[in-house]
Amino acid sequence: MSSENLPQSPEPRPEQSSEQPLRKPRVAVVFGGRSSEHGISVVTAGAVLRAIDRTKYDVLPIGITTDGRWALTADEPDRMAITDRKVPNVAELAESAEGGVVLPLDPGNREVVYSEPGSVPKALGEVDVVFPMLHGPYGEDGTLQGLLELSGVPYVGAGVLASAVGQDKEYMKRVFISFGLPVGPYLVIRPREWDRDEQAARKKIAEFAGEHGWPLFIKPARGGSSMGITKVDSFEGLDEAIEEARRHDPKILVESLLRGREIECGVLEFADGPRASVPAEIPPVQSHDYYDFEAKYIDSTPGIVPAPLAPEQTAEIQRLAVDAFEATSCEGLVRADFFLTEDGQFVINEINTMPGFTPISMYPQMWEASGVSYPELVDRLIQAALHRSTGLR
Repeated sequence: MSSENLPQSPEPRPEQSSEQPLRKPRVAVVFGGRSSEHGISVVTAGAVLRAIDRTKYDVLPIGITTDGRWALTADEPDRMAITDRKVPNVAELAESAEGGVVLPLDPGNREVVYSEPGSVPKALGEVDVVFPMLHGPYGEDGTLQGLLELSGVPYVGAGVLASAVGQDKEYMKRVFISFGLPVGPYLVIRPREWDRDEQAARKKIAEFAGEHGWPLFIKPARGGSSMGITKVDSFEGLDEAIEEARRHDPKILVESLLRGREIECGVLEFADGPRASVPAEIPPVQSHDYYDFEAKYIDSTPGIVPAPLAPEQTAEIQRLAVDAFEATSCEGLVRADFFLTEDGQFVINEINTMPGFTPISMYPQMWEASGVSYPELVDRLIQAALHRSTGLR
């Protein structure tokens, strides 16, 4: 890639005065990553790039390839969409097959550098805030957040602890329980436990099934977008389900079926604290056994916004969603997912600290119905990050 095609560094940050305004804040949108949710992250980032107000912000798109290379990518949101049931990939968008982007590790320096083998590194200018649109491990789990804390660069969304807790469904549930939030029955099989004695692990699952009944859901403990999840109706499909879950994460989660309605609620941080959106309902998916990856992203099963709930039910789920946000020390945004059981109780299933964020995703739809448009939502998150310092808080 020739140097003249690189994004030009913004003008140096001038001193603020009444005669000379500050330059536009520069937003690095980081997406892709090493997790199995790579393609969905690219789709999400494309929607955000399309929505960012370019009269208000400079934008630097940075894609992380599946092997972990930070690549400078074209600012072309239209190429970052699902086409013919195929999700996009950072490698297809990268300006160079070898060039890499490096963030500074000096909190006093926010200069981003681009380099290619055999070429002199080129400064791309300062970054004022990072909008991390990564899903899953190596991005949504506190790892990227830790890097940005070391770099001293503000970023959108949850911090290190909340991101890690929000990614690990076992510890997420443990935190919920400790704060008195209602959680459904679950069982965890850790990697050493499985490696040491598979038969003993199977026996634990059998005892769990005997107590709570079939079907069971076998999940990666640290995954998302319904990837690696299998619904099993008997012991016959158990080994295959465990193998599929462990393909995504060596720690697996076993959950019993909660009969009822699937209800979601968005939480957004305002100046006076977190507020909850109107809730949405995920209706039963006729063509799928449950709300799996294809139902979410390929077939785009529509949700019902707002959910048809009684006023007191809406108030209750909004309270629980904010409580979950606070219990996990989240910042910025969260989507909280619940079951409304047949006996009328709300049970929290999980939170997502970087939920699906395309305009047709449930989180933006819930806020649209609550009076916050998609571009306004993006802007609000960037502004919150710009005014939040890194470090302990």
